[in-house]
Amino acid sequence: MRRIVAPLVLLLVFIALAIDVLISSVPLGVDFHTYEAAAQVGLNQGWTRIYDQALVAAEQRRLVPDQLTQPFISPPTVAWLAAALAPLPYWWAYYIWAAATLAALGAALMWSATSHGLARWIAAGAAIAPWWVLYAVHLGQVAPLVAAAVVLAWRFVRVDRSVAAGLVLSLILLKPNTAFLVPFALLAAARYRVFAVWAVVAAALSGVAFLTLGTHGTAAYLSQLTGQLPTGAAWLTVEGALGVSGPVAMAVRLLIVAAALIAAFRLRGSPGLVIVAGILGSLLATPYLHASDLCLLAAAAWIVWEERQSPVWRLPLAAGWLAASPLAGLINVAPTLSRWALVEVALLAALVFEAWRRGRERGAALTPGAELRTRAPA
Repeated sequence: MRRIVAPLVLLLVFIALAIDVLISSVPLGVDFHTYEAAAQVGLNQGWTRIYDQALVAAEQRRLVPDQLTQPFISPPTVAWLAAALAPLPYWWAYYIWAAATLAALGAALMWSATSHGLARWIAAGAAIAPWWVLYAVHLGQVAPLVAAAVVLAWRFVRVDRSVAAGLVLSLILLKPNTAFLVPFALLAAARYRVFAVWAVVAAALSGVAFLTLGTHGTAAYLSQLTGQLPTGAAWLTVEGALGVSGPVAMAVRLLIVAAALIAAFRLRGSPGLVIVAGILGSLLATPYLHASDLCLLAAAAWIVWEERQSPVWRLPLAAGWLAASPLAGLINVAPTLSRWALVEVALLAALVFEAWRRGRERGAALTPGAELRTRAPA
């Protein structure tokens, strides 16, 4: 049966990927276009000016006159990375960037998998098949690199390579809103060296960013973070999913962060579930997300799939994969964007329940047969 089912599932994944490629119609490289424009401003006019949106828009029009322009609000680390491709013709740079981000995610999935043989290929292909992954690649987004980083961190933590795990987690600084809670989840799980390495690298990069941007550039960046968010930024947040706002939304976010960190502490024996708790807490607590950021949800689901082989976990994940695949879009049954936040809530709730169940089992194991007015064994 396995010899029959596995190739069929692989064929289904391949069909989903093919449909993804064929129906993709988003503007080609619109986000990389913005990254590269900011990089060109930094290289040619000074890094203190990369948040001067008039200069960034002018550079975007120079690079690709018929491409739409948008503000650059990413961290300076993204512009630094894009600057590595600045000497190349623009379209060469874009295709290299897109291929590299997709290859990085695919390689991270394959290398970090616990499954073997054909099952590994199926799982890795399925993790890339949700429509938002190739959407992110088509946009030239940096989110696939962050997803690759958390997957690699799971691999390194599993084999006690704490320094390597902390180093790859520094890629979170390319898009902190998607996974900012992961290092703190690892800290709650007593992975102190991983957190320490990440914190040192994060502090060093922040210091370099401040020195590079200067007070004026830093102030411009911070003012844009606290200003009006881009259109559609709230659909995947608690505001879009739950219809809350103001103090209520803040209270929900604090509850989510607390639940994620408590779950990470109770699940500290399972590094993958700890990282997943951090991912889900980040996606639900951030006030700013776009569809491409769901690459992190795909990574979280893949880690759970690899760590938990029980049908109790895998059947809901398989159902979620079908809903996220372009197959669901073809027959108009795909969930709307705001519904995916509810999927994240459900998965986080499952982790919290697993953490509570393990806590009860550990408590029972420590005091077997304990009765009132009797001394339990030590």
